[in-house]
Amino acid sequence: MRIGLLGTGPWAQLAHAPALGGHEELDFVGVWGRRPEAAKELAERHGVRAYDDVDELFADVDAVAVALPPDVQASLAARAARAGCHLLLDKPLAPTVEQGRAVVQAVEEAGVASVVFFTTRFQPEPATWIAEQAAVPGWFTGRAQWLGAVFTSESPFATPWRREKGALWDVGPHALSVLLPVLGDVRRVTAAAYGPGDTAHVVLDHAGGASSTLTLSLTAPPAASGAAVELHGEAGIAVLPESADGAVPALKRAADALLTAARTGRPHACDAAFGLRVTEILTAAEDVLNGAAR
Repeated sequence: MRIGLLGTGPWAQLAHAPALGGHEELDFVGVWGRRPEAAKELAERHGVRAYDDVDELFADVDAVAVALPPDVQASLAARAARAGCHLLLDKPLAPTVEQGRAVVQAVEEAGVASVVFFTTRFQPEPATWIAEQAAVPGWFTGRAQWLGAVFTSESPFATPWRREKGALWDVGPHALSVLLPVLGDVRRVTAAAYGPGDTAHVVLDHAGGASSTLTLSLTAPPAASGAAVELHGEAGIAVLPESADGAVPALKRAADALLTAARTGRPHACDAAFGLRVTEILTAAEDVLNGAAR
């Protein structure tokens, strides 16, 4: 499969380009970016072409991987799908439900495959754990805590969109990607409140009858950063295992999933429609947060 990369920022440099260039079943064709000089530099580093015209890249490939801010990703993803390109997308799919629906509609109308890269879902140990817990009945409650130190350390990911949208939209998708397949869809965001910095606390009511809480931050002290998920139910307590894999191997597995979906026509569990559902839940949580006193 011929694939192009949209984006030249830290995530594109550290994860996407190495994963695409190192994947045995992908032909990494080229890079397009909003900053032509950055696209040229990244393309030269990986021995591929830098594109000035994004539509020309779409015409030369079978798929695109997107490493761009959510609002930019949404518009270009829909455009790429209409050009017949399969989509390897990043989370969150889009910053608004309307934009997310436009991506899903374009994917469905074009008949292309889509995979949204929720990192934890493509790491072996966590992915196995999620599948195992989804088969266990009687979960009563869940707790997900994703604490990052993006804005309290020297992080290359302290980007403008993260400053604008905060932890809810950056690490909230990770938490939801773990909880939803185990506890079921969210029926209602029952409560939400801000904590220190951009920290958000969210309480969810799930279709399976369980409730869950999310604690999300990008402004945690570095020594306090980390992610954890814990489930309580009739079977006892289950804790999400850590993974030894970094982003590049996980992204290669996401590319594997895209290849399979494109070949078989069967949607992956983390497709654009799932990404849209995550966007809908995040939007509901944001509405509650905006209505709460800070």
